[in-house]
Amino acid sequence: MSLETHKSGIEDPGAELLDQAQGLWSRYGQTLLIAVLVVAAAAVGAYYWNAGQARQENAASEKLAQANDLFWRADYDRSRTLAQEVAKTYPNTPSGVDALRIAGDDAYWRGNWKDAIADYEAYLKKNSSGIIANGVRRSLAYAQESVGQYAEASANFDKLIGVFDRESSGELLFSSARCMTAANKPDEAKKRLQRIIDEFPDSGYQLQARIELGRLNPTTLN
Repeated sequence: MSLETHKSGIEDPGAELLDQAQGLWSRYGQTLLIAVLVVAAAAVGAYYWNAGQARQENAASEKLAQANDLFWRADYDRSRTLAQEVAKTYPNTPSGVDALRIAGDDAYWRGNWKDAIADYEAYLKKNSSGIIANGVRRSLAYAQESVGQYAEASANFDKLIGVFDRESSGELLFSSARCMTAANKPDEAKKRLQRIIDEFPDSGYQLQARIELGRLNPTTLN
């Protein structure tokens, strides 16, 4: 075999790889390009969505700050109107959610228990955990008790036992017992009063619990 013939028979690995790459591109290149474009479009969309959310939150927080200031000035009607506007206009922002709490507080301090309950429940549907949510649930329970929703109020009081300090736990148990008494469920009231004595003897409600427990059934007092 001649040298020339031998050289012409040598395969070029680089050329083969290039041919394979060109073949892959002809088969899958369009699909890959579309996938890249979809990912890029999603990234751009997410960026603008986040930017839009940030702008909405800034606008909502500014108005909510005004509502909060009016609340602390005891201008509950104007505060509630502004808070409701924020909640309606920016429902998916943190400030829009918190506006429900402030609107509820405005109604609460005006003695509008039903409006307060509606606002507090709407808030807890969107934010049911955390320190602020626990405070809202506490106010909700007192508002429910005020309109005679004793079972609901007692359930919310019970959820908060052990959440705050020990004095608060005594208060919440006593409030829950009071609701059970009003609901004509003295046995349930006794259980809660006994818990104050057994679990929170250092609470300021311990003596009241003993007096009330003795009134309900003297034989149950330890």
